[in-house]
This record gives sequence, C-alpha cells and structure tokens, in this order.
Amino acid sequence: GRAGLDLDRAWMVVDAHGDMLTQRTLPRLALVQPTFKGSEMVLRAPGMLALHVRLDTVEAATRVRVWDDIVKAYDMGVLAAQWFSDFIGRDAGALRLVRFDPEQQRLADPQWTGELRAETAFADGFPLLVANSASLADLNQRLAGRGVAAVTMQRFRPNLVLDGLQPYDEDHIDEIGIDTADGPVRLRLVKPCVRCTIPNVDPATATTGHEPGDTLAMAHLTD
Repeated sequence: GRAGLDLDRAWMVVDAHGDMLTQRTLPRLALVQPTFKGSEMVLRAPGMLALHVRLDTVEAATRVRVWDDIVKAYDMGVLAAQWFSDFIGRDAGALRLVRFDPEQQRLADPQWTGELRAETAFADGFPLLVANSASLADLNQRLAGRGVAAVTMQRFRPNLVLDGLQPYDEDHIDEIGIDTADGPVRLRLVKPCVRCTIPNVDPATATTGHEPGDTLAMAHLTD
C-alpha cells in the first residue's frame, strides 16, 4: 500500500492524552502477540483472554501523537482500552488502542527521502525496516564469545529480512528490486536505523538488559 506493507504498523497503543507508548517505556508490550484470523486481528498475552479486534470496524475518530507528528486515527473502543490497561497494570482506560486513519498522509523525513514522498503509518519514521540474517548470525557469534545467549531477529522488529549476503552488507545497499505479478518493485534504502533500546527487551519474557546493545556497540568500535 501507500504507507508500506498492508496492515503493518497500523495499530498503536497510546495513553489517555493520545501520546504513543512503546516497549521503550512499557517492555511488557513485547508479550502481546497478534495473529490474523479471517476478518479479525487476535491479540494474546499471558494471563489474558484473547482480544478480538475486527479489521472492518473502527469507533471514534481521534488524533494521536507519533513523536512530533499529530495524525488522525480511530479509537478501537472501551474493551480494547480495558484489555491493554489491565495487562500493563494501569487504571481503566489509561491505555487505548488506536488504528491509523488510511486517509491520513504521514510522510517520512524529506531530509532522507529527498523528492520522494514516502508515506508511513505508525512506524517510527519509515515504512520499512530492513535487516540481514547474516548480520544476526555474526552478532550471535560475538554474543557467544562473551558468554551471552543468542538472540532472535524478533529483537530488531524488521519487516523485511534479506538473505544470501555477507554480514552488514545491508549497510552498503542503495536499492532493492523485487519482481511481482504486477511488475517490478524498487525499494530505496535511505538511511541506517539509529538503534534504540528495544533490542535489549527479551520478547519472550519482557525482561530488559544491556544485550545485545553492548555487543553491537563494541562491534562498531572494533570493526
């Protein structure tokens, strides 16, 4: 679609003021697992009954904040708000689930995209985050050398993973071409991702630590 992969980064958890909430401040959000089933998105989390969110239904129109952007969205209702508030351990309605308004045009930073008007939804800044399986394998070798358990690609939350490359070759790719039934698709890679603390959240337990961030920082200094 115009703003990236269909239904990707289309929902977001916000506080009562409409400001975005992420695993950076609420690592337990890592335990919420979405799956798609027919016309529903089903959310599951430890100790919670499944929350069924219809894909063809929204409730009240609202406005929410993603970093410095104020965008139009739809509140997904009281039940979803109660579910997230209960799971995180906040007062009723303190957390709300919202869906991006497809009529909203939120553009990636033109400092990096230039004349290309790249739309995105609730992603931090760009519609696609690209990772490389060989880079993850190299990282896990470095972690093993330090006596640290391996990590999965889920830590980095990419929505496009490349294979068949050397470690960190993704840093030197300008464009990716994909052949589809509707013709070729060209994806321009415009900047590296400034890595935040989310990879230090274990997606299986929601515990936080200093890895793999410390090892990545050391690799950057030594290579």
